[in-house]
Amino acid sequence: MGFFDRPPVAPDPEPEPPAPPRPSWTKPESVFPGVVAEQRVLAHTDNAAIMISNLLAYPTGFEFTVTAVLRTPDRRPDLPHHGIHRMGYWAGRHLPDQFLRVGVQFADGSSITNLDRHAFPPRDAEPAGPVLFAGSAESDDRRHVAQYWVWPLPPSGPVAFVAEWPGYGIPESRAEVDGQLVIDAAARAIRLWPEAHEATD
Repeated sequence: MGFFDRPPVAPDPEPEPPAPPRPSWTKPESVFPGVVAEQRVLAHTDNAAIMISNLLAYPTGFEFTVTAVLRTPDRRPDLPHHGIHRMGYWAGRHLPDQFLRVGVQFADGSSITNLDRHAFPPRDAEPAGPVLFAGSAESDDRRHVAQYWVWPLPPSGPVAFVAEWPGYGIPESRAEVDGQLVIDAAARAIRLWPEAHEATD
């Protein structure tokens, strides 16, 4: 082989295209949220209890945790508790009494529940009304814990958290948090870095 007879150099790989921007109605990833120092017991009976806690506010929305506890274990298999079915799974289906219904209502009357089937808008558009998405969840035969993300931030006035668990004797129950507390906590959120699509040289 001659001096210049060398294997061709492989071309540099094509750079990957930048990731598309996250929709404005999703939870920001590069933010430490502001804490709302409030928790509410929605229901407490001889058989079950439901609480709203871990209320965290971001510049564009907030998240909260629902904890539902049974007094005695329910070991029946395949119970439709939190974390088992995606949002909107029960739309148009028979809803089991053991499924824990959860919803949020703003002071302007707009509301959203974990039974609503979301029609996702284009990435660069905003939904016409509030959205609620399930996050992480865990469940056993006594305790059921799930996180939810709500977009957008509420207006001033009461934010009502609503739950119903007919399979365990809990009728529609609600508790309220002052929406201004959520707005104020969102102002304390700390943005860590710009999103990738916002980075500048």
